[in-house]
Amino acid sequence: MAGDHGSEDLVLGAIQAARDFNHEVVLVGDSQKLKNILTNLVRTISEQAGQKSDFRESIATKITVVHASEVVGMDEAPLEALRKKKDSSISVAFQLAKNGEVDAVVSAGNSGATMAAAVKSLGRLTGVSRPGIAGIFPTLKKPLTMVDVGANVDCRPKHLFQFAVMGAALSQLLIHEENPRVGLLSIGEERGKGNILVKKTHEILTGSSLNYIGNVEGREAFQGNVDVMVCDGFVGNVCLKLSEGLAEAMVSMLRDEIAKNFKAKVGYMLSKKAFANFKKRTDYAEYGGAPLLGLDGTAIICHGRSNALAIKNAINIAAEMVDKELNKLISTFLTDNSEAVSALE
Repeated sequence: MAGDHGSEDLVLGAIQAARDFNHEVVLVGDSQKLKNILTNLVRTISEQAGQKSDFRESIATKITVVHASEVVGMDEAPLEALRKKKDSSISVAFQLAKNGEVDAVVSAGNSGATMAAAVKSLGRLTGVSRPGIAGIFPTLKKPLTMVDVGANVDCRPKHLFQFAVMGAALSQLLIHEENPRVGLLSIGEERGKGNILVKKTHEILTGSSLNYIGNVEGREAFQGNVDVMVCDGFVGNVCLKLSEGLAEAMVSMLRDEIAKNFKAKVGYMLSKKAFANFKKRTDYAEYGGAPLLGLDGTAIICHGRSNALAIKNAINIAAEMVDKELNKLISTFLTDNSEAVSALE
């Protein structure tokens, strides 16, 4: 029910996920409003594509609606809102997950409330102290996984180690890296660089079974030479927002320069496909949302301004996490490296 663009784009993304990936989707919120939006969108899509009634019938079997009478606003304090609004859409969604009625939850609403409701309803995996949010970034090669990008501002070394484990598991299963290269974000590549948190985490990672390549600087993020970048949530969120802003600014600056003279406009027309591919590579919607790792369940936190494409892809990522048993691999990695952590605690 939340999101910057209202419910229409979110419902449209659900329809596209059901149509294109054959996923079954449960919409949680004001049932009457959601059913009206769903009916209108399905009718419009059918008419535009010239499809017959079988499309509507197919969607009707794949998408259901569960009523929730309340909504946590984007600007509300998460814990207080969840305490007061017992029937909020995010609370009801995670209760469905807890009861086994759904396999995963995707939300474009209040991210703090999403995380709080997830931990309260599903709990954490054994061996995970704090769940972390994984951001997926485009690079010159394969996508980069960064953990944490906003869930935990103040961390201890064991938390960063757990982020590394969870990020490596995600990269292996979803990005298809057989032995993901893990780097620790720092102010220099040398072993002695960084604050106390980074230095201590470096010791743990060095003694682990992960493919740890050492400290990496921020400039390495987009080169594609590291698959998983580890940091605390404060630093990670700054990186995330800075990257989003830079990508948008680059596109705007490029558009301004092209508009200045005729030759540039001609060049743009000849290179239009290349520009379209560039935009696609840097569009957050292509990556869906940010997986919330470390839960005893599956959840995706989407950007508040997510469009239908982002929601569609987020639903598909959530389904992949479930189908490929990501949590099982995380638990295996944690067990294999328990001694590396306990030796330094």
